[in-house]
Amino acid sequence: MSAPILIRRAWLPDAAAVAQVSAATFTETFGHLYPPEDLAEYLGRVCTADAYSKIIEEPTSAIWIAAAEGVSPVGFVFAANCKLPVDNLEPMSGEIRQLYVLATHQSQRLGAKLMDVALAWLAEQEREPLYIGVWSENLGAQRFYQRYGFRKVGEYGFPVGSTIDHEFILKR
Repeated sequence: MSAPILIRRAWLPDAAAVAQVSAATFTETFGHLYPPEDLAEYLGRVCTADAYSKIIEEPTSAIWIAAAEGVSPVGFVFAANCKLPVDNLEPMSGEIRQLYVLATHQSQRLGAKLMDVALAWLAEQEREPLYIGVWSENLGAQRFYQRYGFRKVGEYGFPVGSTIDHEFILKR
């Protein structure tokens, strides 16, 4: 029997592990959509220990990881102030910026557990309304976010290398 997977706040020593699970989940979910050079550019810019160290140290953001004790994370969520291109963005708006779980660990409600802890933290920070950016063709994620009361309010282009993804902006 394997150790239970727990949700806990990520701290600076976790940055490299968060970067690894970030790169793995992004690649398994979306890697097939991009030319190799675009995927490599994105991973090298976004999914690095240095990038996640800066996020973890930023007081207006937080990351939680899903992991068994002493084992690499299998998922994570990153919440912060909103940086999506929203017209007349409310000054206290919050955003779920990333929420990923490895395919091998999906259907265990880890996404919901991560989402719940991030939403609770955003509420504690008095962040409202809340936003999420989601790929226009990721229907499963859109249904998941709709269950939390998020509705489409806009669209934007999300760069992955020279590829620009069509993304939806959801708001609650």
